[in-house]
Amino acid sequence: MENKGNANPKVDEEHVMAIIAKNTTQLSQAETRREPAEEKPAVRDRTRQKKTIDLSYGERFLGSHSMTRRGEKSIYIRQEHHERLSRIIQVIGQDKIPLYAYLDNILEHHFEIFEKDITEDFDKKYKPLF
Repeated sequence: MENKGNANPKVDEEHVMAIIAKNTTQLSQAETRREPAEEKPAVRDRTRQKKTIDLSYGERFLGSHSMTRRGEKSIYIRQEHHERLSRIIQVIGQDKIPLYAYLDNILEHHFEIFEKDITEDFDKKYKPLF
C-alpha cells in the first residue's frame, strides 16, 4: 500500500465483493440445513473463521487499516510484545502500517471470533439492578 498518507487507500472492490458473496452463500446453505426444533450444544461459530482462512496473515492484519489517526487512549503492553509486534510490522508489513492500526486489526479479529463466547460469559455474570 503506497498510500500511507492518503486517507482513501485503494481497495480491490472485486475481491471484497467475492469474499462477501462467498460468506453469504455459506450462511444461506447453513440456514437451510439447520433443524429448528433441535437444541444443539454451544459451539463456536465457524463461519466467521472461514473468511480469515482465505487471507494470509499479512493480508488479514497488515494489509490495510481503517484508522485515520491514533486513538485518544494509551495502553500498556509488555516490552517483549512491543518488540515482537514492531518486528512483525517491519518485516511482514514492510513498515506500511502503524502499530496502533495493527493492534486494532488484531482486536477486531479477536472480537469477531469470540463475540458469542464473550457475550455468553458477560450475560452470565451481569446482573441488572432492577
